[in-house]
Amino acid sequence: MNRRVLAALFFVLSCGANADAQTYPTHPITIVVPVSPGGPTDAIARTLAEQMRISLGQPVIIENVTGAGGNIGVGRVARAAPDGYTICIGLTSTHVFNGAIYTLPFDVVNDFEPIALVATNPQIIVSKNDLPAKDLRELIAWLKANPDMATMATIGPGSPAHIAGILFQKITGTSFRFVPYRGGAPGMLDLLGGQIDLMIPQPSIALPQIRAGKIRAYAVTAKMRLASAPDIPSVDEVGAPALHIAIWHGLWAPKATPKQVVAELNAAVLDALADPGVLQRLADMGQEVPAREQQTPEALAAFQRAEIEKSWPIIKAANIKVE
Repeated sequence: MNRRVLAALFFVLSCGANADAQTYPTHPITIVVPVSPGGPTDAIARTLAEQMRISLGQPVIIENVTGAGGNIGVGRVARAAPDGYTICIGLTSTHVFNGAIYTLPFDVVNDFEPIALVATNPQIIVSKNDLPAKDLRELIAWLKANPDMATMATIGPGSPAHIAGILFQKITGTSFRFVPYRGGAPGMLDLLGGQIDLMIPQPSIALPQIRAGKIRAYAVTAKMRLASAPDIPSVDEVGAPALHIAIWHGLWAPKATPKQVVAELNAAVLDALADPGVLQRLADMGQEVPAREQQTPEALAAFQRAEIEKSWPIIKAANIKVE
């Protein structure tokens, strides 16, 4: 008798869980943004949320949860109920680099369900205008002739700009000093003022200054040129092949979120990324939307694993410490 009661109870609960998944969503969804408002990650999340609410039929709320290099916000989502109502936007640093730099209370791969790769954003190698090198080959030669003389701005240890600089040194055989800043804007101000020699920022920070002639651009850290800056060569064209590094963004849900719920969220993201207005806003930020086949949960999982395999050995060999 007890077994029958337990079996019936299990059946009822299972049906309830399936019904919840089938009727998802029934109330607002929160996207946790693990960085401060105003930056590219926040802007991408808000752009997506505005369009996703149409597909999902529920409000999509943005909540900025900052601290510890994004780990506080990401950790909150790792611990959230796996019901699809609390998800996060993550990026290269939070879902790849931080796993090699910090001792985390969560696993950047195994504690999440990937939803979709949203956008990629190669960086741009730039310098102050009075640096003598006029192109990337000249820059590499100048750095080799002047080891440890140049300075490069980063957004702290383990930031994408820092990892890009380490990769640049490894590939080109150069050496220079890193100067940490609290954000991309302060670093750019010092580059404009000539206090810093080099920087590898995101296009959204660099392009206005490049177009104004206030800094020099050498190359985009990708195989192909940026659609938003077709006059800037790729690193493959000008002497640093394999210097491919991008700040990319994806969406994740907590581990064990039902597949049907993940599929609903993925469909809403795909609808958003097909909207001309969303595409234009992302393009204005220098963001490039991946091909449709790269927007699946499986593609994001494979891409994240590949990025970990590429970058973790470099990060660990550099012995990066975060205070």
